[in-house]
Parts: sequence; structure tokens; C-alpha cells
Amino acid sequence: MCRLLGYATAGANLSLNDILGIPTVEEFRELSRIHNDGWGCASLYDPPETPGTLDGGAPSPETGTKLYKSTVAAKHDPLFHELVREGARGALFHLRLASSGIPLILENQQPFFSNGLSFIHNGDISDSHGRNIVENKQYPVNRSTFLGTGGRSDSAIFFSIILEYIASGYELDEAVAQTVRQLRQDYPKSSYNCMIQSQDTFIALNAAGRERTSSRIVEIYEEYGMGEKALDYRVMRYRPLADDQNNAAGIVVASSGFDQFEADGWKELGNDQMIVASNRTGQWRIRSI
Repeated sequence: MCRLLGYATAGANLSLNDILGIPTVEEFRELSRIHNDGWGCASLYDPPETPGTLDGGAPSPETGTKLYKSTVAAKHDPLFHELVREGARGALFHLRLASSGIPLILENQQPFFSNGLSFIHNGDISDSHGRNIVENKQYPVNRSTFLGTGGRSDSAIFFSIILEYIASGYELDEAVAQTVRQLRQDYPKSSYNCMIQSQDTFIALNAAGRERTSSRIVEIYEEYGMGEKALDYRVMRYRPLADDQNNAAGIVVASSGFDQFEADGWKELGNDQMIVASNRTGQWRIRSI
């Protein structure tokens, strides 16, 4: 039960402050009053070394990933301001409200990172009796891949199944789609809203089993005097980016919770739709799962 935000540019190093503006970034951060079980971000950067340089360890990569995770809420983490000022050609940001029964430990903080992919998820993958998938010892999950995510949560299981489909030869977007189809056979009402990022591609998926906000989420938001912001809790919106010459330059996608006005270019992403974007060219498209 989290808030997601991610973007991809046309190869330009832009910070979250550049993408949204400082007042909106602060509004996003304010959501960590509620989503206060930690936060994290993963950003793509170009290493200063020439790709392939042998310097005593592994060859230097063409693209690096900076990963930060904390059990401290973003609102109270002084590193938040530093990280939202750093430029990247693509990045993911995650504010966590832990699923029921999932421990507040660093291993369960997101983004998860494995095999060059960063992943964030908003949802509680549970059955009609409220039993989380982590309690289902019979669910077919490759344990080695699951452990490779570094997590112990339902979101880590989600990510590990995506990794298995990729290992089977599926493209990133189709691997995500196949994973949701598989999980929905046993957990049809769960939310699979997520974002995933490779060194070339950014994907944002809206796949909510229940589009109506649960009463528990509304109650939590009302405790903080923000009940009206819970009404569109499952919604994800996107806004195309443009450069100084008004040319297409990428896209930003976010969960709800902060102002995303249509007049400012925000559009709602339909349920069971995903955005597939290049973080090198900024080109993007929408497909269904």
C-alpha cells in the first residue's frame, strides 16, 4: 500500500525537482506522513569511467544504478532533498505503507533491484480471506530468484515472477503482463500497480483488482485529515515531458495523492494499461495487458 512515482527522459539527466518542480516534490514528500514505513529510489546514471574499462574488478558498465532505501519516512530523511536534486535519465521513487503482516525491515524496502532491473509495487497480494501470498507455501515461486530480489514480501514475489518470465525469453513489458495474468488466477482482486526500470526501458502499470478504495485506506487517510486524497487511491496518472523547444522528451507517471491537474497535462492511465517508455529516446506508448 504505497505511492509510486517514476520517469523516463530522452536521455537527459533531469532530477525529480526538474521534472515536477520543488513545490510538487514537497507535496509528494508530504504523503510520507501517511506512507511512513520507509522510502527509496533508484536512478540511472552514466558512470564517469569508459564502459568496459578493466580496473581490477568487473568491467565498468555503460549504465549504472544508484539505489537508496531507508526504513525512515521520506518526510524525516535529510537525504531526500539531496536525492531529488540529482539528475538521471530515469528514476523510480517509492513511499511505503507496509502490507498487513509484512515486517518493517530494510529487506522489504523498495525499490528492489536484481539483474539490472529496479522494481516498485503498490498493492497487497492477498486472497479473499486476507491471507497474503507470502503465507502460501504452495505457490510456485523459484526460490533462488525470489531470494535474489533481496526482499521477503509479496512485492518481492511479484518481482521474482517477472524475472522468471524474462529468463524464459519474454520482453520486459510482456513479462510484466504475463506475471499479472498468472497471479490473478489465484489473487484476482489484488492490486498489481507497479513500475519497473531497466537501463533502456521504463514501464508503469495500472492493474488494480479493486478500483474502489478500501475502507481501511480511507480510514488511515482520514486519521491524517486527508480523506479526500484517498478517493482515487488506485488511480495512476501520466504527463508527457517536453524540452525547451517543446519537443517530446519523455514521460512521468505517478500514483495519486498530490495535485495532478488535467490543465497541467496530467492524464489518467486506464486500468489494465501500461506505459512503455524508452529512457534513451523519451518515446513512449500505451498498451493493454
